[in-house]
Amino acid sequence: MEWKTDWGLRGRMFFTMFLLAALYIVFIGVLLWTSQSYLLIAVVMSIFLFVQYFFSDKLALKSMGAREVDESEYPELHGMVSRLSQQADLPKPTVAVADTRTPNAFATGRSKKTATVAVTTGLLQTLDQEELEGVLAHELAHVKNRDVMVMTIASFLSTIAMLILRWGFLFGGGGRNRQGGAQVLVAIVASLVVWIVSFFLIRALSRYREYAADRGAAAITGKPAALASALLTIDNRMDKVPKEDMRSQSEMNAFFIIPIDKGVVARLFSTHPSTERRVERLQQIAGQQETA
Repeated sequence: MEWKTDWGLRGRMFFTMFLLAALYIVFIGVLLWTSQSYLLIAVVMSIFLFVQYFFSDKLALKSMGAREVDESEYPELHGMVSRLSQQADLPKPTVAVADTRTPNAFATGRSKKTATVAVTTGLLQTLDQEELEGVLAHELAHVKNRDVMVMTIASFLSTIAMLILRWGFLFGGGGRNRQGGAQVLVAIVASLVVWIVSFFLIRALSRYREYAADRGAAAITGKPAALASALLTIDNRMDKVPKEDMRSQSEMNAFFIIPIDKGVVARLFSTHPSTERRVERLQQIAGQQETA
């Protein structure tokens, strides 16, 4: 299957990122107006951007308890990743495994050359070969689309807004006078608005990029039905995962192929489209293959 651009999906992603950019420009303007030290803003933002950009992949792997594995430990997994990487025209990423019963996978890394694809032992025990290839191809599509970098940058100022909500006294002169107190209040209110709006925009962007990764996986393997089957298998298996495992890993939802949190409220705020909708789209791609 040819790697084709979904212009409708790309247009929605571009519009969402445009709204985020406009929101963040206004936010930076408010911070500059409320702060007595432009240098402080520049230093704080630079430090957090540096940490988030260069160390988010390591933090993600550590939070999941994932470790790099070599070919002698997981020869079949390495073989799959090597073959699929060639089909996707990508350098082979680092392969990691997390010892957990939760069946899932994720990709991390700021570039194609520094990418890591991680799977859980629960996933390896749950899926057959074609399903596992579909999941790995989905994660490689994230790498090819530079989704980790995009989502890291997109969420950067949202993280800053959350920090200001927690430590608003750092801005506006510390509230040492009436004017300073008013500036602190403005910065906190602006941060709250930015965090709420960006929360929903980032999740919308994440959902669009999941659709794109599903389409990319179908292009890499030529087997959209295998990925659809894997998504349904993982989704059904989630109901059997112990609650303590789900709670300990829920913060990684944005990275997973399927989010751990379930239920109506979780779906409303999810970083992923519903499994049913993703399967429906993959079935449409399979239908297009048959008629091509």
